[in-house]
Amino acid sequence: MRKAALLLYGVASYAVFFATFLYLIGFIGNLWVPKSIDAVPTMALVPALAIDLGLLGLFAVQHSVMARGFFKRWLTRYIPEAAERSTYVLASSLALILLAAFWQPLGGLVWQVSSPALTAALYALFAAGWLLVLVSTSLINHFDLFGLRQAWLAFRGRPYTPLTFATPWLYRYVRHPIYLGFFIAMWATPTMTVTHLVFAVMASAYIVIGTMLEERDLRKVHAEYDAYAREVPRFVPRLSARGRASYTHRAA
Repeated sequence: MRKAALLLYGVASYAVFFATFLYLIGFIGNLWVPKSIDAVPTMALVPALAIDLGLLGLFAVQHSVMARGFFKRWLTRYIPEAAERSTYVLASSLALILLAAFWQPLGGLVWQVSSPALTAALYALFAAGWLLVLVSTSLINHFDLFGLRQAWLAFRGRPYTPLTFATPWLYRYVRHPIYLGFFIAMWATPTMTVTHLVFAVMASAYIVIGTMLEERDLRKVHAEYDAYAREVPRFVPRLSARGRASYTHRAA
């Protein structure tokens, strides 16, 4: 029963994540969802901005603190190790759900593209960014990244084996293609409002800071990471994959 419960928890956490991921695409792109990032403002600028910054800060703190080793060690004193990653994924999803539910549009216009061809190109780039995120997670074992592999191994009664140092395709060109995909998806828009700009700037700043924290942890665990970091750029892809080393790692 305990093994089955762990598997069910892992599957449920993944389902919540995937539904949240799909909603986030519509939320940022102003597509399909009932309330998007650029909905009609309902309150004054200052309190709305304070709420938005608080929601972004809540996600940043949750996402970073729960990814650190000290928190994982504390958490696994109370839950099985096989459920740790699923718990992280579920908590991140809930933080994003809160952000989308209580987000306060600010209005204002920074730029708006009038050319139909350029608008279509920007939406195509927006879609390509999200596709890059999914492809990149698949290269480093999508199901391990989101906790399903851990739950499945526990269900089978098999010990968890961490992912090893490897050389997956996109990781030969850029160290963090997942984050690159998020950058593209956040900034590729034909209509940049003040609301969207606040979101993109704050989320981009968090990614940069979070990546530094993540790479600090990676250097402690993997001696190879220093050599990899010297060969492969962090966010801006190089045109050729000259280096041999890359790293199969998680997005924190």
